[in-house]
Amino acid sequence: MTRFPALVAAVLLTCGSAQVLADAKSHAADAEQFLQLARADKLAVPVYAQVQQMFAQRFAESGAPQNKQAVLESYQAKANTALDQAVGWDKIKPDMVKLYTSNFTEAELQELITFYKSPLGQKVLQKMPTLTAESAQLTQTKLEAAVPQVNKLLADMTAELGQKKQ
Repeated sequence: MTRFPALVAAVLLTCGSAQVLADAKSHAADAEQFLQLARADKLAVPVYAQVQQMFAQRFAESGAPQNKQAVLESYQAKANTALDQAVGWDKIKPDMVKLYTSNFTEAELQELITFYKSPLGQKVLQKMPTLTAESAQLTQTKLEAAVPQVNKLLADMTAELGQKKQ
């Protein structure tokens, strides 16, 4: 009879573990659905484009004749393969799912999914890349005005530190 409580505890732990696993799978599935709606698989596209542009620029700077275009394309393809191995969606998706499941509850992810399926959510998804790029450009433009002042402050600090050393 002393084994009965241990057996009951083991059964309860097993059932509880199964529920936790089911909850974790459901949570991960919601994260995956959200990431799909948010087009997270396209997040690295600008990186690929930037690398392609770097190769094209280097090709142009080299003064290589147009008949060497195949060399450029070959290296661009190799760069894409290297990027696929590092930041391809299949490589980063598991980490992205973990990131979202650790920052959002399952209920929150379901609310996000509902929002991003709505017309306004779709508009946000459509406009967000442009808004992000334009916001970054706006900030960069405004920041340029502060660069001379920051550089002067750095020079002043360096001079002051140099004086105190003596």
